[in-house]
Amino acid sequence: MRKNFIDNLRWMDVLLLIPYHAAQAFDTWGEMNYIYFWPNRAISSFIVFFSPFFMPLLFLLAGMNTRYSLNKRTYGQYIVERIKRLIIPFLFGTLVFCPVLAYIGDVSNYSYSGSIFDHYAVFFTKWTDFTGYDGGFNVGQFWFLLFLFLISLGSVGIIALSNKIFKNQEKAGDIPFWGLCLFIIPLPLFYNVLSVGGNSFSNYLYIFLVGYYIMSYDIVIEKAEKYRFISLTIGLAASIAYVFLITWSEKDYWILNMIARAFAEWFMMLALIGIGKNKLDNKNRFSEYMSQRSFPYFSLHFMWIVLIQYWFAGTLGGNAALLYFVPIICAFAATFICSEICLRIPVLCFLMGTKSIKPRKI
Repeated sequence: MRKNFIDNLRWMDVLLLIPYHAAQAFDTWGEMNYIYFWPNRAISSFIVFFSPFFMPLLFLLAGMNTRYSLNKRTYGQYIVERIKRLIIPFLFGTLVFCPVLAYIGDVSNYSYSGSIFDHYAVFFTKWTDFTGYDGGFNVGQFWFLLFLFLISLGSVGIIALSNKIFKNQEKAGDIPFWGLCLFIIPLPLFYNVLSVGGNSFSNYLYIFLVGYYIMSYDIVIEKAEKYRFISLTIGLAASIAYVFLITWSEKDYWILNMIARAFAEWFMMLALIGIGKNKLDNKNRFSEYMSQRSFPYFSLHFMWIVLIQYWFAGTLGGNAALLYFVPIICAFAATFICSEICLRIPVLCFLMGTKSIKPRKI
C-alpha cells in the first residue's frame, strides 16, 4: 500500500529549496556562492536550522520507498527506473542549467565580461573545485540525483546479498522507541567520510539503509507517530542549539556542533515521519498537484533564484529583507510557471524524470 505521507513530506521538503538556496547569499561563515551579498546572521540561521535534516530526510524517504518499490519490481526493473528518474535528469540538468549558474558565479565573483554563450567554453574546460562559484564545471543541486543513484545502486547489491545470506530475516517490529533513538550513534562518524562539497556520501548511505531496513515497516512508523512530540522536542532543541553554536556563538565548539547536528538530524527526521503519518497520510488534488511538480521544481529552482538575485542585486539597495524575500517570491512564480510548461512537453518531462500531464477532455 502506498504511503501518501512520504509523497507529501517529499514535496514539502523540496519546496524549502528556494528559500534555503536564497539564504546562501547571506551566509556568515565565508563560503562562496554563485552570488553573494553580505553576511546576515538572521538569514543564515534559516540555513543552519534546516541543514542537518532536510536533505537527509529525502534519503530516508528514498530508502523507505525502495522497500515498497522492490516489493513489486525486480532488481533490474528498479535499476532501470532509477536511471530514468535520476541519471537522465542529472545529465540534462548538468548540461543545461549548471552552465547558467557557473556564468553568474564567474560574473559576480570574478568580473567575467564575456557573454553567456562564450562562457560555455569556460564551463566545460575549467575543472577546479566543482562548486561552479568560479565559473568552472559543476553539477549544482544535481549532486543529490547522482548521490541517490549511486546509493540506490549500491544498496541493491547490499539488499540482494543480505536476502541471499539471511533468507528468514526478522522484521524490525520489535524494536522499542529507545532502540530507534540509538540509530543516532553512528551519525557523527560519517560526517567527514566521503564528503564532497559538504555532502557526506557515507552519511546519506547510512540514512538510506536505515530507511529501507528499519523505517519502512508499519509498526516502526507507528512508533515514530506515537512518540512524535518527544522526537520533535528533542529535535527542535538540538536545532536551536546548532543555530546558536554555528551562527551566533563567537567560539568554535566543534564537538558540541557535531552532537547538536546529529541530534537535530535524527530526531527531526523521526518527528517528521511521525507527524507525516499522523497528519499527512492522505491524498487530494492539491497534494497530487504538488507531488507532480516536485521533479521539474527541483531541476529549475536553483537557476531561477540565482538569476533573480543577480537581476535585483543593483536595484534593491542594501536592504537584506528585500534582497532575500523579493527574489524568493519571484523565483517561486518563475519556477512554477516553467514547471507548468515543462509538464506539458513530454520530451522535457522525460529529461526531468517525471510524467507529462494528460490534457483534460472538454
